[in-house]
Parts: sequence; C-alpha cells; structure tokens
Amino acid sequence: MSEMITADLVDLDLSADTKEAAARALAERMVAQGRVTDLDGFLADVAAREAQMPTGLDGGIGIPHCRSEHVTEPTLAFGRSAAGIDFGAPDGPADLIFLIAAPAGADDAHLTILSSLARQLMNAEFTSALRAVDDAAAAAALIRGEEPPAAETPAASQDSATVSNAAASAGTVTDGKAPVPGATVDDGIAPVPGATDAEGAQPFRIVAVTSCPTGIAHTYMAAESLENAGREAGVEVAVETQGSAGFTRLDPAVIAAADGVIFAHDVPVRDKDRFAGKPTVDVGVKAGINKPAELISEVRGKAARGEVTAGSAPGTPVERAGESGEGYGTKLRKWLMSGVSYMVPFVAAGGLLIALGFAIGGYKINKAPSVMDHFLWTQADSWGALFFQIGVVSFGFLVPVLAGYIAYGMADRPGLVPGFVGGAISLTINAGFLGGLAAGLIAGGVVIGIQKVKIPAALRGIMPVVVIPLISAAIVGFLMFVVIGKPIASAQKGMTDWLNGLTGTNAVLLGMLLGLMMCFDLGGPVNKVAYTFATAGIAVASPSDSAMKIMAAVMAAGMVPPLAMALATTVRGKLFTQTERENGKAAWVLGASFISEGAIPFAAADPLRVIPSAMVGGAVTGALSMAFGATLRAPHGGIFVVPLIGNPFLYLIAIAAGVCVTTALVVVLKGMRKQAPVGAATEVADAGISAKANSKEPVAA
Repeated sequence: MSEMITADLVDLDLSADTKEAAARALAERMVAQGRVTDLDGFLADVAAREAQMPTGLDGGIGIPHCRSEHVTEPTLAFGRSAAGIDFGAPDGPADLIFLIAAPAGADDAHLTILSSLARQLMNAEFTSALRAVDDAAAAAALIRGEEPPAAETPAASQDSATVSNAAASAGTVTDGKAPVPGATVDDGIAPVPGATDAEGAQPFRIVAVTSCPTGIAHTYMAAESLENAGREAGVEVAVETQGSAGFTRLDPAVIAAADGVIFAHDVPVRDKDRFAGKPTVDVGVKAGINKPAELISEVRGKAARGEVTAGSAPGTPVERAGESGEGYGTKLRKWLMSGVSYMVPFVAAGGLLIALGFAIGGYKINKAPSVMDHFLWTQADSWGALFFQIGVVSFGFLVPVLAGYIAYGMADRPGLVPGFVGGAISLTINAGFLGGLAAGLIAGGVVIGIQKVKIPAALRGIMPVVVIPLISAAIVGFLMFVVIGKPIASAQKGMTDWLNGLTGTNAVLLGMLLGLMMCFDLGGPVNKVAYTFATAGIAVASPSDSAMKIMAAVMAAGMVPPLAMALATTVRGKLFTQTERENGKAAWVLGASFISEGAIPFAAADPLRVIPSAMVGGAVTGALSMAFGATLRAPHGGIFVVPLIGNPFLYLIAIAAGVCVTTALVVVLKGMRKQAPVGAATEVADAGISAKANSKEPVAA
C-alpha cells in the first residue's frame, strides 16, 4: 500500500485565510498526486461534512474530513498556518490543519489507519513536534510514525523520534501496517488497564461509546481523550468506537461490571439498550474530546446519587451538556422540532387525503355517512368519502403525536405515554395545537423529575413499564383537565377567532410576514414555525377560509427561493459557478415540489445577496396570495396540488411574481461584484450543503 501522506501532501506555509480556502489548497495537492479525481466534487463532500458539525478542536487543530466517491485511496494532507484559520473551535483558530480523504468504499484497514491519526492528535508531544518541524518530508514522517529522513536537523529528528515513540505506544500506524496490539482502533474496545488502590479497592469503572457522522476522526479522538482522562483520574474506561470501520461490541461482562456510562455521540448509539439501568451522561462527541474530565466527574456524581437510566432509555436529552454553550433555549427548540418533525408526516398524509376527498366528492363530502355503512365501488362520491374519512382519522393523531414526541425529545421513551395522553386530552378539551405544545413540555418535565428520584434497586425493573407511565400520565392528566386546560383552550379559541377575522390589509400583512419567515432560513427553525402555524390551522376536518388562505400563502412563498435560483442560473449563468448551475437544474424540481431547501446551496455560498433577495420575493408572493384570496386544503405538494387550490390562476401569478422579484434582485446584486464567478470557497459550501439539503424530508418545506 502506498503511503497515505508524503512530502508533496504537506504545506508548512499554508496561506489560506478561510477553512474553505484551506481545504481547497490541500485538496489541490491530493489532485496533483492522483488521490482525488474531481476537485469540486470532493470539496462539496468536505463542505457537506463541515455543515453537519464544525471540525475545529481545542488546541489549534482543524480536521476537515469526509468519505467521497472522488477519492481513489485513503489520503491525508497536512497544512500549517501561521495566522490561524477558524474551524469553529471554542478556543480559537487552528494552526494545524489535517485534510482526511477516505474513499466511499474504503476498507476497514484503511479507516483504521485514519482513526489512529485522530487518536494521535490528542497527544501533546505529537502536535508540538508538528509545530516545530521545518521540513515537509519530516512532517510527513512524523505523521506516519516513522523516523524522519536523515537530512533533517538534529532538533527536528529528536522531536520526531519522540513523537514516533509516542505513536508506537498509542498504536499509531507504522509503514502502513495495522496498529500494534492494544490500540483501540483495531477492535473498538480499549479498557484502560485497571489497578486497585493501596487498600485493594476496585477503581470506578466506566464504559463509553463514541461516534460521529463520518466515523473517521472525532469518534476516535473522543475515545482517546476519555481514556487519557480516565488514567489521570484513576478510573477504568472501556470505549466502544462506533466508527466507519464498524465496531466490536463491548463484552457484556464489562458493561455489567461498569459503574457508569458515557455516550459521546452525534449519531444514534447502536444497541443502546445494553447500557440501560446505569448512571449515564449523554453528550455530543465534541464534549468527549474537549471536556472528558468533566464527563467522568459528572457520571461519578450521578453514581454517588444513585441516578440511573430507566428501562431502555439510557440518558435523556435534558441531561445532555451538548456542545459548548448550548443552553435551555437551544434544547427547547430541539424538543419542539422533535415533536413537529414527527407530526408533519401525519399532516401531509391527512391533509392530502382530505383535499383529495373534497376534489373527488365535492365540498359537501364532509357530510357523507361512514363508508363502513355505505360504500359503492363504482361511485366517485364513495371514494371521495373514503379518502376524506381516512384523512380525518389521520388528522386526529396530530396533537397527540406532537405532544408525545416533544416529551420523547425531552425524556426519551418514558415520555411517550404521558405525552400522548396529554395530547389526546388537549383535543378533548378543545385546547388544540397550543394544548399539545403545553402537554408535551409538561409530560417531558414530569418524567425527568420522576427519573431523578432515587429508587431502590429492587423497584427499578418496574419503573419504565408501570411506575413512570402511571404517575406521569396521572399528573399530566390532572394538570390538563383541571389546571391549565381551560386557559389554553380559551387562548386557542382567541387565536382562531383572530385568524378568521383577518381581512384586507391585515391579511396581506400576515401573508407578507409569513413569506419573510418561509424564506429566512429555508427549512430552518423560523421556516418551520411559519409552516407549523399554517398546518395547525388546517388540521381539522373543516378548516376556516382564513386558515386555508394562510396555508396557500405559506406554500407559495416556500416555493419561491429554489425556483428563483433555478431561473437565475438559467438567465445569467455566468454569475454562478458550474456547480451552482448544476444545482440550479435540480432546484426547478425542488421548488415546484415545495422543498425550500433547494435554495440552500446558493444561500450558503452567498448569503448576503441570496437570503435578502429570497425574503423580498417570498414577502411579495405571500402578500399577493392573501390579496388574491387563494386557498389551499393540502399542506404540501407544490404545483402538484394546484387542482386543490382556490383561485389557482392568481395563485400561480403570485408565485411567478415572487420568483421574478427574487431572480432580478439576485442578478443585480451578484452583477455588482467585482468578480462575477463565485469564489472557490463558496463553491465548496454550496455543493456540499446541496447534498445535505437533497437528503432532507420534503415536508420540512
């Protein structure tokens, strides 16, 4: 196997000033060596990975990395920046940049090699030597774990020899071979050698799981960091690394003997139930890298207090420290979005079925008798009634699902029962959508409170199936029926009456506001707030005229950004990169389907021009749709549900007007730049996030 890094893949005077430019400079070296076949395609994959989570680490390290079909063999490029480059690390810019490229079908041995490098980045001697080395060949040798070339200076040789020895002890690859025995990257398990204290007492034992979206770097760096912190604290730490090279499960006996569990992950932990019933700390993978000592201290504290996870739900999101600086406002948004994301498919299915029922059977189909009693296979009205009634049943799940999965986002599976119960009560007392929000938050909070109570070991087995559902459902039911239900129902009625009373200028202004929100972050939280507001209004068998106008305005505005970007790349292609022009072709279909994320590549590449332009166009469309009185019973579908739209011709004119406005603004603003094509760095971001956007569910709108 050829060497993964050579002197030609090292730049000790990296002059780039942005992470995109740094990735391009290092990737160009890979292209020159035949390691990467398509520069732009590879950089798009790097940017897509970067969009998932910043790759900057404490200690001045940046590790952009990805798996890509444009990589011919596992490759590593290294750059050293004197000025430092911002990769999103909490402690500031990075001066050591490692670009890791793995083929889409890389075998386990290659990925093991890359993961061993990630572990070495936790070695202070290793990074210090890289900062001191003054020759590219010596730097490459240091990274490979070899002795540097004889031509190097004595100082450099001494530094690299030190790192080489450290690499060998940690299991770093030498001459392209697999790690030495004991390296955790080989089998995913690395118990820290245990030792009893002076009195023979057994040390505290922790099992941990680390994982990240790509499974190449952060996974193994978190493992190394936790193990090092464990050694310093006199704690046994056994880590299961669930990386791209697969994983070997921790021995069940090791898990059973553990006193606590740490999950440091950004993707779901596989076979998580194995760790249930133990004190658990659940955080993002970067927390495992940056603050391992705090995590060990936290899990020891939970063990001392007798806090354990219940049933098959180890840890709860509210217990997560998450990324540095994450507060309860961020967590609240995540909990609410969890509920919305599970609710929206019910909205789409139920809404489209109801709309189809009206389209087939007419607007009196809601008065039809049950199809159980009257259904004729050859009669259109019977099919219309069937679709309508199935849609109504689907809509009946909206509020319980919303509440249930808000509680799930807070307290995991134990939150489902009280969440669903609270949501169903919200429908019973006519508290509607607002009641569902309140019920979900209350249910999650109640379950979290119950889980904090110290329970005798003999009772822990019945907690998740008997005690938690019983107590939490009773408390949530009491609060919804007796305490807060009536005020929320009054607020829901007030909001509904306000919407029904909107006419003239007020309606147009609301349409304008919703249009701005839909185009502000293109599928992000603000966009989802507007979309959820609209779908909540039609989530009944017979929505009001105002609610259907709002739904129409929201969908029309959400179609504008991708359609406008597609049109702009068609009429003034020279203002866009080749990658953006290709994205523009897909944006036609995405926009027509009401998938606002189709414009994300363009917004990410040039946010100051694209986002304001999109917002203006969305505001125009939303206002015109409301002014024209267009209505919509379906919560999704784009142009494919035009037959279900009231005043469809004027509705399409509103969309066309917004598209033209956005297109004109984008073309004018881009044309005012000194250089017409988008820079290399932005090209990286646009295509990369395109891959991300196209993978999202259409209902995100």
